[in-house]
Amino acid sequence: MREMFSNKDLKTMIVPLFFEQLLVMLVGIADTFIVSFVGETAVSGVSLVNMFNTIFIYLFTALASGGAVVISQYIGSENQKRTVRSSSQLLMFSTVFSFVLGILVLIFNQPLLSLLFGRVENSVMEACVTYLRISAYSYPALAIYNAGAALYRSIGKTSTTMYISLISNVINVVGNILGVFVFDAGVAGVAYPSLIARVFSAIVITVLCFQKKQFVHYEQKDILCWDFPMLKRILNIAVPNGLENGIFQLVKVALSSVVALFGTYQIAANGIAQSIWSLAALIGSAMGPVFITVIGQCMGANKVDEATYYFKKLMKLTVVLSIAWNVLIFSFTSIFMKFYNVSQETKQLVIILVFIHNIFNTVAFPFSGPLSNGLRAAGDVKYTMIVSIASTVLGRLIFSFIFALGFNMGVIGIAFAMCLDWTIRAIIFYVRFRSNKWTQFKVI
Repeated sequence: MREMFSNKDLKTMIVPLFFEQLLVMLVGIADTFIVSFVGETAVSGVSLVNMFNTIFIYLFTALASGGAVVISQYIGSENQKRTVRSSSQLLMFSTVFSFVLGILVLIFNQPLLSLLFGRVENSVMEACVTYLRISAYSYPALAIYNAGAALYRSIGKTSTTMYISLISNVINVVGNILGVFVFDAGVAGVAYPSLIARVFSAIVITVLCFQKKQFVHYEQKDILCWDFPMLKRILNIAVPNGLENGIFQLVKVALSSVVALFGTYQIAANGIAQSIWSLAALIGSAMGPVFITVIGQCMGANKVDEATYYFKKLMKLTVVLSIAWNVLIFSFTSIFMKFYNVSQETKQLVIILVFIHNIFNTVAFPFSGPLSNGLRAAGDVKYTMIVSIASTVLGRLIFSFIFALGFNMGVIGIAFAMCLDWTIRAIIFYVRFRSNKWTQFKVI
């Protein structure tokens, strides 16, 4: 069997994605770290809003992923005309969708925050309002960048998005330092640099995507129209994925309201731990787009045997890399804590939370996260959506209340419920893969 993707091809995709995702995660850590010098109320405000912002970030990511699946399958079928049209329609819809969401959040930000986090201290709420308002301006930039990144990842040029991310993160970190330590702008001092960095990324990736010398690119005529059949193909993948991720994030936001009941130190510890969790989950985040590109192109070319082969190959690689990376991150967690300007009680709780997370992130998440991306790339989206939503609600949400409030475990109980959710999904998705039912779907 002639392999569609050599080991060199996979390495060329995975390594830049790893470093790009590493840089993206460092943004969250840099924001939390630098804002910690403003005080624990600022850390709490930023961490609570980041949970809320993640709902929209995941919606944009889901839309881009839906586009990436369709683009990858058209690339596999070697249909350039449809590949260009799908890419351009993804940009158009992403732009419109993100502008609408950004305007709604700007109008209703205070009522939303009062509904979700009404019991927090007034100083924390003020930080939340400031951070969310500025974040909302960056929603269109995020969506536009994700659309362009989906195009580049679909053709395997992940080094391009890596370099954009590198420059973007430099802008963000330098801006954070200036905003907090030079201009003494508090929460706004870390929010505006993120906005500037995201706008920069969106502009650069869009300019690159208009280069017609590439097999896949944007065409103005394809952007300025509504191709309903094409949008339907994209949304058939994106809507279930977005609904799944949207409910997942809504559950996280609902649980953040529970976290708010446990006091400022637990809120702060949970916020810092989430930043480190994001770093620890780097392998899963990096491998997800690889599954979409590889499995999508294999299925677009009607090469089911090769898709099966790459499923197994990529899963083995994901597990091995996850084990090595999570052990490394936990070994550095206590060192990270020395640089945070928070109480000793908060630092100890962060270490416990990271330990719990990293164990399950190595044994369960590769099968609940990256594997599910491969199933979606094959068109098996409704099944993965139903399983994920049921697991999130019945596993994570309900058991969070049982562990956190019923057993009085606080944020540790919420962490255990999260791990239970991953484990349920991992088992079900692996059984689905072994059943070969994912081979029966048609995307294009």
